[in-house]
Amino acid sequence: MKTVPPRSVLVWSGVISLLVVLASVAGLVDPRVYGQETENWATQAKGQDLGNLLAVVVLVVAALRYRKGSQRAALVWLGALLYLIYAFIVYAVAVHLNYLFLVYVAVLGLSAWGVIFNVNRVRGGGIQYPQGRSRTVAAWVMITTGVLFAGLWLSELVPALLMGKVPASLTDAGLWVNPIHVIDLSMVLPGFIISGIATLKGREHGLFWLAPWLVFSGLMGSSIIAAMVLMMGAGAANTVPATVMVSVVVAASLLALRGYLRLPAPVRSDGS
Repeated sequence: MKTVPPRSVLVWSGVISLLVVLASVAGLVDPRVYGQETENWATQAKGQDLGNLLAVVVLVVAALRYRKGSQRAALVWLGALLYLIYAFIVYAVAVHLNYLFLVYVAVLGLSAWGVIFNVNRVRGGGIQYPQGRSRTVAAWVMITTGVLFAGLWLSELVPALLMGKVPASLTDAGLWVNPIHVIDLSMVLPGFIISGIATLKGREHGLFWLAPWLVFSGLMGSSIIAAMVLMMGAGAANTVPATVMVSVVVAASLLALRGYLRLPAPVRSDGS
């Protein structure tokens, strides 16, 4: 049975969106925000800021449709919140303390609690999951993406750890440990793979989480592409292959999401 969420979903989404826009615009235009970061890390942060603005659009549109009773929009809304949780963990723990720190913490907390308060309501809303090819394709996109990025991060980390050296990406970013490696390898990429496998097996938890993870993948990939474009503009070398690879991931995620959320064609009264 469809359930209409409370109006607080719109208020919650509106507050998060205003705070995200504030933090992202400030990061893009105020040199004080990333003034203590290395050029590499500041550029990555600005790419994330651009991705955050896209996430706000997705969050607001999904919230409006969710409020009208669309359970598929609710899955997109959850995916946008997952993205914001991820992004603002990074801001909160890997950007030098600045005047936006409490904004970062507020977005992180509100996004996390937004998922916690609403996930059971969405899950119990009578979602109809697709059958056949669209389900299989979406599952394999998630599995492949999870394996691809896990292999990419481990190919950088394992040799460095075995040789007792610091990966070049950490030196460039001016970090002790990259929080992206931590979050991806501990939570996000296992989530991709587990959801994909569970979906192939027809298990409800996989079917439910697959769409939010696809939304997350599309948004996160878009922010990475934005960062790569900014880095190219700053004269960084060897960013084209990574940009192409992430662009393929984003396209695959969005196409898989479109197929996965597509409503089945209605049966006509004449039976055709």
